[in-house]
Amino acid sequence: MTLFDYVPSVAKYAVVATLGIAACALAALYLFQCDLIYPSSYPEGSREKLVASPEEHDLPFDNIRLRTPDGVRIHGYLIRRPTDEETKAAPIVLYFHANAGNMGHRLPIAKVLYRQLNCNILMISYRGYGISEGQANEKGIRIDASTALRFIREHPLISKNKIVAYGQSIGGAVAIDLVSREESQFAGLIVENTFLSLRKLIPSVMPWLKFTTAFCHQLWDSESAIAKIRDTPILFLSGGKDDLVPPTHMRALYDSVAEGCPKTWKEFRDGKHNDTCIQDGYFEAIEAFWRTYISKSE
Repeated sequence: MTLFDYVPSVAKYAVVATLGIAACALAALYLFQCDLIYPSSYPEGSREKLVASPEEHDLPFDNIRLRTPDGVRIHGYLIRRPTDEETKAAPIVLYFHANAGNMGHRLPIAKVLYRQLNCNILMISYRGYGISEGQANEKGIRIDASTALRFIREHPLISKNKIVAYGQSIGGAVAIDLVSREESQFAGLIVENTFLSLRKLIPSVMPWLKFTTAFCHQLWDSESAIAKIRDTPILFLSGGKDDLVPPTHMRALYDSVAEGCPKTWKEFRDGKHNDTCIQDGYFEAIEAFWRTYISKSE
């Protein structure tokens, strides 16, 4: 074999090897993307240790375990008013937390909502988060959300209460999806720093994977889902300096709301992805929305 025969042969095998490596990488991305998308073990101890309790924040609560239709046990807190009569009369916030950690990490936020809105709150840790069983994935988390809603509607104290879905980041996608499927059950929707879809988010957070978005099977297509909501008032809370989800995603979601559906926009100029909730005026914006759409007919 001459050198001229050898070079094309090596090149051919190099191409085949490169394609093989690329195929393996794409296969790994497809198979293990849930581990990338749902970092439920971060921060350290989020899965191994006990979840923080509302008791640590002087909040009256029921510690609940919900069994989903597919047999997964998920952990939740029903934070309710001090008496049964107050609990029956107060609206309930169905709280869907942001990615990473578990519901216990969001108790400081829940405490402010509880006190300022005089509401009940149902929080859940999605499957694969906190001490909930299972592995996180879009299909399963949608089931978890529906299970939480069913719990409210079957609970003797809160079955007839107004429900407001509240979600941060990926929790906003969960909230939008649930309200789009069960709109008649909801009096309001509040979303903070939520994306259009995971496929549209990937080029921003993982630019080296922008050519692989077709392989993303975890969709969370909030852009399509929110357009199905016709009458439920929606509050958008957007961090102007969000360093994970481009603020343009939130604005595009706002613009995707169906004509005639009540919607409110509140931007926090200096808010980043994880600190928008501590910006001046954040809870005041929620209170104003609450007075306008939730409390007015009570």
